[in-house]
Amino acid sequence: MSLVNGLPAHILLVHFVIVLVPLTALALTVGVIRPTVARRMGIALPLLALVTLLSVPLATEAGEWLERHVDGDAMVRRHAELGDGLLPWAAGLFALAVVVWWAARRSGVPVNGSASGTSHGNPWSAAPVRIAAVVLSLVVAAGAVVDVYRIGDSGAKAAWHDGFSTTATGGHGDDD
Repeated sequence: MSLVNGLPAHILLVHFVIVLVPLTALALTVGVIRPTVARRMGIALPLLALVTLLSVPLATEAGEWLERHVDGDAMVRRHAELGDGLLPWAAGLFALAVVVWWAARRSGVPVNGSASGTSHGNPWSAAPVRIAAVVLSLVVAAGAVVDVYRIGDSGAKAAWHDGFSTTATGGHGDDD
């Protein structure tokens, strides 16, 4: 993917990543902490994570095309290097979203006639498993969001360094 309506596709596709990664991280975190919420989200949780996962290589591929078509400097190279590191985080979000969805789905199925969904067949019933799932989800969600921030910050710096003046230049009046 190279251009969309005359603009580099990367500058459009990154907005999906910027929105979807934190949204998926938030949905995963809420779902793992509150299994009833995960049950209500249903298949939407892993589908959101899948769309997020697929958006990362699309944005990365479009970014690699753009990198070949701009003057390369250290800031652009740094941004590209950071961008290459997001896919494992997105894969982690997806894998955990599938696990949380599956566990919440199983916990909603009555076992031995129990309508509460809190029987011994519940994958979340063991405290160590639940604690591990919460901690792992929090770590992956936080890592993904921090990585998106770092990548976006480096991309903005690469695109805008020396590209604007700190003083206003004519036409629209001063905000002083």
